[in-house]
Amino acid sequence: MKPIINVIIPAYNEQDSIANVIHDIPNFVEEIIVVSNNSTDFTEQNAKNAGAIVLSENRKGYGYACLKGMDYLAQKETKTDIVVFLDGDYSDYPEQLEELVAPIINKNIDFVIGARVKELREIGAMTPQQIFGNWLATFLMKLFFNAKFTDLGPFRAIKYNKLLALQMEDKTYGWTVEMQLKALKHKFTYTEIPMKYRNRIGVSKVSGTVKGSIFAGIKILSWIFKYSFK
Repeated sequence: MKPIINVIIPAYNEQDSIANVIHDIPNFVEEIIVVSNNSTDFTEQNAKNAGAIVLSENRKGYGYACLKGMDYLAQKETKTDIVVFLDGDYSDYPEQLEELVAPIINKNIDFVIGARVKELREIGAMTPQQIFGNWLATFLMKLFFNAKFTDLGPFRAIKYNKLLALQMEDKTYGWTVEMQLKALKHKFTYTEIPMKYRNRIGVSKVSGTVKGSIFAGIKILSWIFKYSFK
C-alpha cells in the first residue's frame, strides 16, 4: 500500500511564487496545505487557484503556520503517513519531493532533511548569515549530541506518528532546529538528501532583514543550549 503523503507550506506574502511551488509538487501527494501566515497580498487566492487547501493563521510566525497545518491533519478522516514541510518561496525544487520521501518509504527512516549543499546551490541563494548560522547550529549539534546534520533546511519529511511524538511547540524561528533536536532526543533514525536550491522569488522575511537574522539566530541557539544542558 502506498503511503499517504501530505504537504504543509507556510506562506507569508508569496503571491508571486506559491502557484509555482504547488504546480511542481508530484501528483502522488494527497493534499497540499498552504497556511497563509497573515498574508496581505494574493497568496491565498493564488494558492486556491493552484489547487491547494488554504488555511489562515493570523499570528505571525513560521511555527504558528506549521502548527496550524498540523491541526488540520489531525482533523482529517484519512490517516496521514508522511508529512512534508516546504517553503512557499520557490527556492526549493518541489519535484524533488519523491527523492526526499524515498528513505522513509524504502528504508523505514523516520526523518529526512533536504540538505542545501553548496554544489547544488545557486550563487546567492543563501545569504552569508544563513550559511554561517547553519554551520554553527549543525556544528553545535554535532558537538553536544554527536549529530550528523549539515543543514537546517526547511524542505523536510517525517513520519506523521513521529512528528506527533515530538510535541512541537516553537511558534517562530526555532521550528526547524526544534524538530531536529527533538528527533535526536527521541533517537529517531534520520538522514539527509542533497537538494538543489535556487534564489527565492521575492525578499526573505527572515534572512533578508538584519532584525530577522538576529532573532532567528538567537532562537536557534537558545533551543540548542536548552537541550544541551537538560
